Amino acid sequence: MSPPAPVITPELRSLLRRVKLGQLLPALPERLALARGHDLSHAEFLELILSDEVTRRDATSAQRRARTAGLDPAMRLENFDHTAAITYDRQVLEELFSLRFVADGCNALIMGPVGVGKTFLATALGHAAIRARHSVHFERAGQLLKRLKASRLDNSHDEQVRKLLRPDLLILDDFCLQQMDAADTADIYEIIVERHRAAATITTSNREPAEWLTLMADPLLAQPAIDRLQSAAYELVLDGESYRRRQKPAITPPAR
Repeated sequence: MSPPAPVITPELRSLLRRVKLGQLLPALPERLALARGHDLSHAEFLELILSDEVTRRDATSAQRRARTAGLDPAMRLENFDHTAAITYDRQVLEELFSLRFVADGCNALIMGPVGVGKTFLATALGHAAIRARHSVHFERAGQLLKRLKASRLDNSHDEQVRKLLRPDLLILDDFCLQQMDAADTADIYEIIVERHRAAATITTSNREPAEWLTLMADPLLAQPAIDRLQSAAYELVLDGESYRRRQKPAITPPAR
């Protein structure tokens, strides 16, 4: 005869909620049964349920910080299509996912044609950094520059730039897709120079650094900015077929 199922009393439920451990309740009967079946000591049982709670809180915190960072929740490394018809240096990718470049204040340039997964891998690196307790901010470079330009009108520009200097990892997606005017170039110069060797920056682009210089209005600012960005960077070059072509809807032939 099997032993009776563990009973969670109203008093225990109330106490757990009062000490902000109410999230333990759904799994508590299962954990009690496990403890009884494996003859766990009181200390071992306590360690088990507190470990559950720490894991849950870490996951919840990572999700919240990823949303604040602007990261797409679906773009995690475990969801990356490793069968895609693209080529890249796997050793460089593995080095980037060690996150040593974040700890060392280095950069990463992720380059390649449209649709090969540059944004996906940059975002996946952001999620990995979040889980490692680093602060992260993701933004498309064009939107960031528009926002900084607008901030000059309400005198919040300096504050907005300071916010971009704080994160351990700044991800600038689709960098240098369009021509930059003098104000844009000055903003990029300040961000890159201030973060140089102090915090990590990832840029994704379908253009090479030599082309970036032709799109920035002031070469006196563009050259030292790009030199700093590139000199302290790992370069990951992706090449191959756009994954978006594989996502085109298929036409189902009519039934006969």
